[in-house]
Amino acid sequence: MDVPEARVGFVTGGGSGIGRASALALARAGLAVVVADADLDRAKETVAAVEELGAAGVATLVDVADEAQVGEAVDFAVRTFGRLDAAVNSAGVQGQLAPVDECSLDNWQRTLAVNLTGTFLSMRAEVRAMLEAGNGGSVVNLASNFGLVGKERIPAYCASKHGVIGLTKSAALDYAKSGIRINAVCPGPIDTPLLSGIETAMGAAGAAMRQEVEDSVPMGRVGQADEVGEVIAWLCGDAASFVTGAAVPVDGGFVVG
Repeated sequence: MDVPEARVGFVTGGGSGIGRASALALARAGLAVVVADADLDRAKETVAAVEELGAAGVATLVDVADEAQVGEAVDFAVRTFGRLDAAVNSAGVQGQLAPVDECSLDNWQRTLAVNLTGTFLSMRAEVRAMLEAGNGGSVVNLASNFGLVGKERIPAYCASKHGVIGLTKSAALDYAKSGIRINAVCPGPIDTPLLSGIETAMGAAGAAMRQEVEDSVPMGRVGQADEVGEVIAWLCGDAASFVTGAAVPVDGGFVVG
């Protein structure tokens, strides 16, 4: 597939939720999009939606906790489209709901492996590709409002997302002079399959949980994945050319409320 004029975006976790919304937002901005996900069928569904918008897209399989798979996925993106201009590292898991004393080591290690190490591995491969091309670029890492504040019963998730913000700030300084901007987005409660899954798993208590979540947001509602995707697309574009090292809340006022 030869699209020499199009800028190219690469999205991990692009098969659903914020990752899918980001891929579609990049497509609407005119980018060709490589959708990487641990579920190839979902990645292909996103690609179909990208193509409906008139943009080029391809899907690839990746477990972001696997160094070799990450490298292969980024190489595939560059081989397919000849360049890499923007990368969105959206793949993530919430992990087990439990306080520290009940948090299993397996849960701790898996959550950090995907959310933090996976972001590191992805960003490292993406930055290497951008440095080799010499044209700069933009990387957006998905952190969380719980990367800015604490939350009970998700110690591994909080630790991983705080780590993503620290990683983002350090890398932003490393590559500022190379024209590669690196930022983080910190979504609050967003209406995604992850939130719906938690609500369903809680059974009769699910509706009360959702109401509690909505009440915690000053704007009085959960956000939509597209609202986060549009911020990400802005950070990936030229309009954000002087923005790097930022951790941008997209949370309806949660962090400041």
